[in-house]
Amino acid sequence: TPNPGDGGSNPSWPAIFIKAITTCNSQDLFMFEKVKQFLKEVKIELKKVVWPTRKDTIASTSVVIILVLIIALFLGLVDFGLSKIIRVILD
Repeated sequence: TPNPGDGGSNPSWPAIFIKAITTCNSQDLFMFEKVKQFLKEVKIELKKVVWPTRKDTIASTSVVIILVLIIALFLGLVDFGLSKIIRVILD
């Protein structure tokens, strides 16, 4: 090599890269077209989406949090009651 101390390029890299680019077959091109079509359809569908307002989001989130707390309280009471019953039976 002309400059053995220099790091650098591998002479075969450009040829391999160019060969990879030039050997794209119709199957590869068809796949790129399918991906391109899919992304176009995604863009069209996202334009149709009706996003909730901030007020709707806060209301829905509040309902979910309240219901989770109610169910957690109920399950906690059931667990407490059943554990008491099991202790009475086993003691």
